[in-house]
Amino acid sequence: MSESSSGVNTLSGSFPKSHSSQYSELGVTRTAVSADLSPDSGLASTPLPSSRFRFVSWHRLEQCDVTGDQLTCPRVREGPSEEEQFLRQGGNLFLEEGRRKRREEEGQRWEERLQENWENCLELNLSYQDLGDLYQQENFFRILRRLIRVEKLQLIDNSLTNLSFVRLPRCRMLNLHRNHLVCLRQLPKLPVVEHLCLSENAISSLEGLGVLGNSPLRSINLTRNPVTFTQDYRSRVFSCLPNLEVLDGIPKLPGDFLPTRLKGPENTRTCNIL
Repeated sequence: MSESSSGVNTLSGSFPKSHSSQYSELGVTRTAVSADLSPDSGLASTPLPSSRFRFVSWHRLEQCDVTGDQLTCPRVREGPSEEEQFLRQGGNLFLEEGRRKRREEEGQRWEERLQENWENCLELNLSYQDLGDLYQQENFFRILRRLIRVEKLQLIDNSLTNLSFVRLPRCRMLNLHRNHLVCLRQLPKLPVVEHLCLSENAISSLEGLGVLGNSPLRSINLTRNPVTFTQDYRSRVFSCLPNLEVLDGIPKLPGDFLPTRLKGPENTRTCNIL
């Protein structure tokens, strides 16, 4: 049987101030089904009727009409069904019986996907998912691909390595703090992004930064990435991002323009970091 943790709703959907100060205004308050939390956790909760529901998807609870876009911090990890587990171990189930069960479950899964309603989600926190297995990652990426209207998204500490196949057409604020990105080309498609946090990744070069030059990007945080130690780091970033106002929490300074030695006809392509 497939399992996934229930949604956890917090009183704040803001980016942590320790990560990026410009995200501090994103607070929201919502009501949704919540898992049991310890008294000192600092999170408001509505206890479930029994601990046996703790690892059940919210859309499998009877008399529950909560949709995915109402959850601020859902857990989206998902385990394989018993049949899938058996097949992974080389078992020989009756295939026809397996097909019949899949057909019966197809309608239920379709109803669950409608209730998830990720397409209408405007603000979402999918941080700290602990995506340790392939099937959990697949479910996570499935949800990301459905976020066609999300404007504020947090993906903190998920061990993400590549999101280039994801498109977030309306995302204005994205927090990817503490992941495993090594190149800016691994970012999702972000045509309207204004605030981007990439602190504590493994980005070692500015290759691919030019793609963000077509977006209205106003602030970007690359602190604790190897790239911040490269020569003329700040001036190169600002030269490639014409709308950028803040880099690593520091507003643009007069010294952030390209040095004189980099100007001139022989260096007219300095900004083309693609």
